[in-house]
Amino acid sequence: MNLMLIKQVWMNGKKCDVLIEGTTISKIADSIDIPVNKTIDGRHKALIPGFANTHTHSAMTLFRGMGEDISLMKWLHEYIWPYEAKLDEEMIYWGAKLACVEMIRSGITACNDMYWYPATCRRAMEELGMRSVQSYVWIDFFERERAEAHKIKLALTHKQAAAWSELTSFSVGPHAIYSVSGDSLKWATTFAKEYGLMLHIHLAESQTEYEDCVKERGLTPTRYLYELGVLGPNVVAAHGVWLSPEDIRILGDCGVSVVHNPNSNLKLASGYKFKYDELKEAGVRICLGTDGCASSNNLDMVEAMKHAALLQKAWRRDPASMPLKELMDVASLHGYEAMGIRAGKIEEGWLADLALIDLRQPAFVPNHNFYANLIYAANGGAVDTVICNGRILMEGKKIEGEKQILEMAQQMATKLVKP
Repeated sequence: MNLMLIKQVWMNGKKCDVLIEGTTISKIADSIDIPVNKTIDGRHKALIPGFANTHTHSAMTLFRGMGEDISLMKWLHEYIWPYEAKLDEEMIYWGAKLACVEMIRSGITACNDMYWYPATCRRAMEELGMRSVQSYVWIDFFERERAEAHKIKLALTHKQAAAWSELTSFSVGPHAIYSVSGDSLKWATTFAKEYGLMLHIHLAESQTEYEDCVKERGLTPTRYLYELGVLGPNVVAAHGVWLSPEDIRILGDCGVSVVHNPNSNLKLASGYKFKYDELKEAGVRICLGTDGCASSNNLDMVEAMKHAALLQKAWRRDPASMPLKELMDVASLHGYEAMGIRAGKIEEGWLADLALIDLRQPAFVPNHNFYANLIYAANGGAVDTVICNGRILMEGKKIEGEKQILEMAQQMATKLVKP
């Protein structure tokens, strides 16, 4: 059994030792003195659970900076979808690896990914040691032939996913109500339920989506999915900005997890009044995501946490909204729960998905309130070491193979935009 010991790390206001056996946290004590394979000096560092990025599009790192200063639908139709049609498997591989580097650097140990070539994204992430849920992306634009092709390919990809490692699981990813037909949504829902899979979908992201659905169907997007039978405890719905009181009740009653993506919502002007308090009161599990680099421009979860908190306080005019400890759970534990992974807590018996924060920098001086310093004063650059499933992914801010990844990702991005 591989043994790793983190010595004298700051946690919950005191110093302690943390022993990791294999993939699991086995002991937390004031002092642990046993022979181990690896010792990490935790002095001048704080230990936190790894973050769970519960909605992202990994290889969209290659689109960073494309289609700026335009609305969501124009952004999709004029930039994203045309360029995505040019993607190949090699581009996806290096784009996903670039995403891994960026996520690891801000303490993310698991992500709920929705992108093309899920097996390739899976390979990229497993090579760097990250956990992920990989969605089979379904976009049929209401065309029957496309839908039938998706049914065949989804079933095949799911079958192949049985050989994936314990770090990765498979999910069904119908894109959104404006890009997937009602019949396809019902078919995908049935498939997900039959095989016990997550269903990952965009929901109520923009005012246009909301108003078009009401105009065309006489239903809100949430009510429409409810009437189709899509919503359930296996559903992770990204965004959820445009919700009526009834929508919020439905999401709570159905046990849906909703992922807040503040940076993307702000940048695309999709909306900013995320109903955190109302969703929480309705019993909805609320998670946090960065979305993809094309719409948020980075994968820094600490930055996403800060903006999530500041937005709540600003539009509600309530400085007590979204307390710091709750926000930590939203960014970690809740996402892990939504993905069905026993991590997000630093407790004995839980998976060793952890991040160590470097306290020797101005943002943590003075250190009256560690969480306030991390979320409001620092950024993802404060992360020094990242551990996932008991494996070190980054130590001393160094990730193995990073230089090559950056070079290859740049080559792929250049190839992508070449006429």
